[in-house]
Amino acid sequence: MGHREDLLEGAKRCLLGQGFVRTTARDIVKESGTNLASIGYHYGSKDALLVQAYISLLQGLGDTFDPGWGEAGAASPPGSLERFQEVWATIIRSVPEARAIWMLSLEVVVHADRLQEVRKLLAEAQEQGRSGLVPLFSGVPEAELDKETVDTEGRFYVTLLNGLMVQWLFDPDTATDAEQLTEGLRRVIEGATKG
Repeated sequence: MGHREDLLEGAKRCLLGQGFVRTTARDIVKESGTNLASIGYHYGSKDALLVQAYISLLQGLGDTFDPGWGEAGAASPPGSLERFQEVWATIIRSVPEARAIWMLSLEVVVHADRLQEVRKLLAEAQEQGRSGLVPLFSGVPEAELDKETVDTEGRFYVTLLNGLMVQWLFDPDTATDAEQLTEGLRRVIEGATKG
């Protein structure tokens, strides 16, 4: 690996071990076996490097959300409540392994005033998260999604995801599971369509 990749991997380890606020440029250099100048050269700033490392961690996490239906297809049809429940069950199963990554997300929220550059860069990356979730539920490839779908369905799924993760981090014993979430949605749909 070159310095760029070494820095990224070192920054990921620092984030998982120390978080955004406590990670210094010197920590990253020590962890990556590089030098301080290489951070500026390859990423522009420590914060920009940390954001790239965090995004890389999130992309890896997003890969675990994919239940691996691939060519065989899902057990349930796209757009169905059964598919909704299957996807959320898969996402929730990933929580124990991804706890450190979700804690990083909460750190950004809690320390947003101290992490202005990080916050700005992550806000720009949120659209990727929105468009990445929709295909799991709809079966429509990400490249074929229109902006309106990403701005509505994608936002809906991200909102549910963030709420669920807070619950699962705070108290896994009482956190909402996929079956409860699906039943709640079913009742909301039923209530909205009465008329």
